Amino acid sequence: MADPLWRDLVKYSNEGKYGDFVKNFASSLALAMNQVVVNHQFANSELARNLSEDLDCLGIIRRGENVSVLYRQRSTKKPGEWLGRLVLGYEDGEVRIFAASIF
Repeated sequence: MADPLWRDLVKYSNEGKYGDFVKNFASSLALAMNQVVVNHQFANSELARNLSEDLDCLGIIRRGENVSVLYRQRSTKKPGEWLGRLVLGYEDGEVRIFAASIF
């Protein structure tokens, strides 16, 4: 379940499509996201606009009602590897993204 959601985040981050990027976010996360800040990140972050489709799922941990899925993420422009984290849970009976980060 997590892989298609992460791949969508990679795709829409690369394309700078804010609306599509947040479409699977939990309502609390979507409300907390500032469209101006996110668009600035898309426009100015070499990493955020050049994520590779070459990624690996490293593992899953459960915390309460949520799961965190960890990914090894690469860039098409920058050498090295980054750690991606996707936190999933249920909202109104649907799987939603409660957090997403890459560092």
